[in-house]
Amino acid sequence: MKIIITGSLGNVAKPLAQQLITEGHDITVISSNESKKSEIESLGAKAAIGSITDLDFLNKTFEGADAVFAMTPPNMGGVNIVEETANVGKNYAEAIRKANVKRLVMLSSVGAASPIETGPIKGLHRIEKFYNELENTSVTLLRAGYFYINFFNDIPLVKNAGIIGGNFPENASIPLVHPTDIAKAAAEELVKNSDSKNIRYIVSDVRTPSDFATILGSAVGKPELPWVEFTDEEYLNGALQGGLPQEMAELYTEMGKGMRTGVVQADFIEHGSPVSGGVKLEEFAKEFAVQFNS
Repeated sequence: MKIIITGSLGNVAKPLAQQLITEGHDITVISSNESKKSEIESLGAKAAIGSITDLDFLNKTFEGADAVFAMTPPNMGGVNIVEETANVGKNYAEAIRKANVKRLVMLSSVGAASPIETGPIKGLHRIEKFYNELENTSVTLLRAGYFYINFFNDIPLVKNAGIIGGNFPENASIPLVHPTDIAKAAAEELVKNSDSKNIRYIVSDVRTPSDFATILGSAVGKPELPWVEFTDEEYLNGALQGGLPQEMAELYTEMGKGMRTGVVQADFIEHGSPVSGGVKLEEFAKEFAVQFNS
């Protein structure tokens, strides 16, 4: 199959490309970074260098493709982040329609069923609607949990303050996922012979913030590491002090609130809380320790 992968050589896209190449598929990886071209080609894939905001570029790249893996990273430093994220998804949908691509797998998120109180996930909610409106394309919405690798952002807090925390309580149930588990699920979905629209959850583990503190803390020699529940205001101010732009800091604060109220987890729970990924929190803790000590 001729498969297009968006996401450059990121945490999901690279292992996905590697797996599909091993399986013998014709892979093209989209990247906005010209310097990634040689690395992409060294994997055995074709490189399409251009912007995912450029509809003409997408039209050209998607032409003749059997399947597309679509991910839309948020514009971390921008404004109108939800709107701009949704616009990229709209571009993907238009290019898929024009190229008559028969199979689409979207990297979405737990929480994407809700149009409110989910922070940056709201953009994915809108994109899911664009894809479900495609008439001649089968679609899998791959709703992923909270990325383990986001915990790397907490390393300065653990080192400098001796705590880990967020604006949700220590007993909240949080779906987690490892990027390699997402890649495996995406590879399975991309080659399926399907003519329907469906949702698949990809979650590696479901744990509480209390577990985060204990397991990640133990991995770095801090077994008594406490989870601290911040107020929304405290979390927002901490994010701003940590260098996040105002709009993104506000969106992440809203997402944490959604985890606290249960809005983010609600659709996952309603679908039976499926856990199919293989990397548990204890396994990820080894990666966390390596990053912590580097």
